[in-house]
Amino acid sequence: MFKTRLISGIVLVLIALLTICTGNIVLFMTLLAVSLIGTQELYKAMKVREEHFTLLEIAGYIGIIGYYLCLLLAPEYQLMELIGALVLLMFVYVFTFPKYHAEQIMAAMFGIIYVGVMLSFIYQTRCLDGGAYHVWLIFISSWGCDTCAYWVGIMMGKHKMTPELSPKKTKEGAVGGILGAALLGAIYGAVTGGTVWAYALICAVGGMISMIGDLSASAIKRNQGIKDYGDLIPGHGGILDRFDSVIFTAPNIYFLCVTLI
Repeated sequence: MFKTRLISGIVLVLIALLTICTGNIVLFMTLLAVSLIGTQELYKAMKVREEHFTLLEIAGYIGIIGYYLCLLLAPEYQLMELIGALVLLMFVYVFTFPKYHAEQIMAAMFGIIYVGVMLSFIYQTRCLDGGAYHVWLIFISSWGCDTCAYWVGIMMGKHKMTPELSPKKTKEGAVGGILGAALLGAIYGAVTGGTVWAYALICAVGGMISMIGDLSASAIKRNQGIKDYGDLIPGHGGILDRFDSVIFTAPNIYFLCVTLI
């Protein structure tokens, strides 16, 4: 299991390196594909998706594709597109009534924002001035925090952070994860010639937020009675199982970079 997880992790890192370093349309299309797959996983968990494609599910995908097209061609219309996506979902709701329940409509819109919009900030961060360097802060803060929290938790963890939701996570591990992310950010800033204190602060905040993303995804799985969102990535689960923390970190890193750098 560990070997499978390790190999999958290496492959993911290589794909991230290739697409993010290339940027432009390659990164754009990769994130669009990842967003659609992740949304499908969420829709399956939230009972929006059934054994076959549903009209509501397709409307959700159209909303994500439309948002990405606006992002690429007309960024000033992003909010308008999201409102249009909600109108489309409500159109499906009322004209197929009573096929779908209100909870499914809300879950469909939630998927568009939670997966599609929030993951798109990886691309938006890459497009910033200096984005070729800033974008890696998303992964340093999220995956770095997760790794540091894991090891500090093993060595020093005594007090459970959320025993009902994630029994293995400890308060000591959380603090270690945040400090570890800050340290990694500072090192990255020093190596790349960035602003060390800003990179450290950004990664510390990003690490803290990444924990909320991780726990949020776990809470949804607990509520829906599933272990993993999918099995696309051997040893890791689905897209949402691997990118749960990145989803929350990406938009926050984007705005922190715009504000502090």
